[in-house]
Amino acid sequence: MTIEFLITSLIVILIPGTGVIYTVSHGLFRGKLASIVAAVGCTFGILPHIATSIIGITAVVQINIQTFQIFKLAGSAYLFYLAWEMWRESGNVAIKQIEKQKGIGRICLGGFLINILNPKLSVFFLAFLPQFMTTNSAAPFALMISMSAIFMILTLLIFTIYGLMAVKLSSYVVSSPRVTKWTQRTLAGSFAAFGLKLTLTN
Repeated sequence: MTIEFLITSLIVILIPGTGVIYTVSHGLFRGKLASIVAAVGCTFGILPHIATSIIGITAVVQINIQTFQIFKLAGSAYLFYLAWEMWRESGNVAIKQIEKQKGIGRICLGGFLINILNPKLSVFFLAFLPQFMTTNSAAPFALMISMSAIFMILTLLIFTIYGLMAVKLSSYVVSSPRVTKWTQRTLAGSFAAFGLKLTLTN
C-alpha cells in the first residue's frame, strides 16, 4: 500500500460523477438519511466490479464487445430514466410527497444500479488496481483486496460528505420554488449528460 494509491484514489473519487450527483440530489431534496443511504448504495455498486477485476473476469468482459454493449445500454437507459424522473418532479411535486414515494430500500437500490450498470468501472478497476502492485508482493491477492476495501471506504466517506454538504444547502434550495425547479432540472440534465456519455463510449 502506497501513498500514491491513496492520493490517486482520492482524486478519482472526488471527481463528481453519477454517484455523486445521485447522492447530492437526495441530500438536497430528501434529507440526511436519504443521502447517506444513497452513498451506501453507490459504494456497494462498485463491489461487483472490484470483485470481477480481482479474479480476472473483467478481461473477458472487456474482450466480449456484446457483453459490454448490453451493460452500457442498460446503464444509459437507467441514467436517462433518472433524468426523466427528476425533470418530471421539478417544480410540481412536494418534497414530503417524494419522500413518501421513495423508500430507503429503493434509494439504496438506485445507487447500487447506477454503478453496477456502468461497465466502464470494471475496465477502470482492471487497469487501476494492478498499477499499485509490486513484483515482490508476498500476498498479491490479499493486497488487492485491502486496496479495494480502502477504495470503497474512501468512496463511502467522500460521497457521504458530498451528501451532507447538500443537506446544508437544502433549506435554501427548498425554500425557493424557483431555485428548487432549476436545481432539479440541472440535476436531470446532469443525469442525461452522463447517460449520453455512456451511450457514446466505445
